[in-house]
Amino acid sequence: MSQHDQFAKQIEVLVSSNTLHGSESLCKLLRYLAKHAMEDPGGRVKEYQIATEVFGRRPDFDPQSDSMIRVQVGRLRAKLSEYYSTEGAHDPIVVELPKGTYHLQFHRRSTSGVTERPAFVNVDPLVPVASQLQTTAISDYWKLAAITLAILLATALVGLASLLNTRKLAPTVLAGASEPAPAEFEELWKPFIRSPQEPWLVFSNAPFIGRPETGMRYYNPSRDAGAEIWDHYTGVGEVLAVHELDQVFNLFHRRIRVKRGSLFSLDDVRNNDLIFLGSPSENLTLTEIPSTREFVFRRLTDGPRKGDLSIVNVHPREGEPQAVLATPSNEPLTEDYAVISFMPGLDPARSVMIFAGTTTFGTQGAVEYACHRISVHKLLSHLTLNKTGEVNPFEALVRIKVARGVPVESELVAVRQ
Repeated sequence: MSQHDQFAKQIEVLVSSNTLHGSESLCKLLRYLAKHAMEDPGGRVKEYQIATEVFGRRPDFDPQSDSMIRVQVGRLRAKLSEYYSTEGAHDPIVVELPKGTYHLQFHRRSTSGVTERPAFVNVDPLVPVASQLQTTAISDYWKLAAITLAILLATALVGLASLLNTRKLAPTVLAGASEPAPAEFEELWKPFIRSPQEPWLVFSNAPFIGRPETGMRYYNPSRDAGAEIWDHYTGVGEVLAVHELDQVFNLFHRRIRVKRGSLFSLDDVRNNDLIFLGSPSENLTLTEIPSTREFVFRRLTDGPRKGDLSIVNVHPREGEPQAVLATPSNEPLTEDYAVISFMPGLDPARSVMIFAGTTTFGTQGAVEYACHRISVHKLLSHLTLNKTGEVNPFEALVRIKVARGVPVESELVAVRQ
């Protein structure tokens, strides 16, 4: 069997595995990346290609404002790792998707001891097949390259030593080594990056009853008295939102402190700049402090969707909806709504930002809206600044389109300031 056939066979093994079974979108993505890797080993697949050719996104797809492809690739990467640590522990060929790339790599596992030990733990190293075929041919090239680099490095060190003898290295030289934060980010997030203290990121941590293996639901105090409460679960949207916010604050060389809502106290509210993730129905701290006033979360009390969580537009303007809801729970989720709100804290010297969807995916979509330059620019065009150049308090209602559990598109519906 040829090398190409072996690699193709391994892809089909992965697709039919228990780990990837039922995930049609990830299997489609895996086959697409494998085809490119086998047909063009030295090529690189672009995010735009994946979006339009695999997931059918429109030609105007913008990777900067839509993280759907990065999320899907991250899910596939995690599934590959899971497979090779369980049912694929002894497979002769390992398929990897290194971080920072959309190019699959195929590795042939050494046979020594593999059948006795799990993958990636105390086994002979995985050697890329392409490297095995090319090592002899390129060794002379790398020897020459190493000599050239050594000469250049020595020259550079002499020049650097001369420079340091005459003046100190300017801070701007080092600062230029990292990507500068967009001006839009600095304008929106200024209250949180100016403070010497780290802002706190408080994610939803609603109480549940039941067991993961038999079914769980939100705790209802009127009928669940005495039931065992689980408070260590949160939505996948909040998890990915934490990652998005961490990337933004990294641009400013700032850190954030992450804390679950059930462990949060009113003293924490008074003494810190805060970012809340999740609606008041899940992030219960929001029910105890001043929250949104123009776009308010309420459960419907009658009608066919009685009990569903809605966002009420308290003062609707012409053309705006009076209330919005996500897709009904008995249908695949394709649409959600979320609120982005900025306001002073209980201590006016502190600031509070709220990202709250009616579902976990709405919350994720709201955060992504505030973490991408193009959408932040659109939001800022509706806002005014105070005398110090900071954004005045505001509330914004955002519509989130969802596909297969991933926010793929967002639209500003209304803004109040």
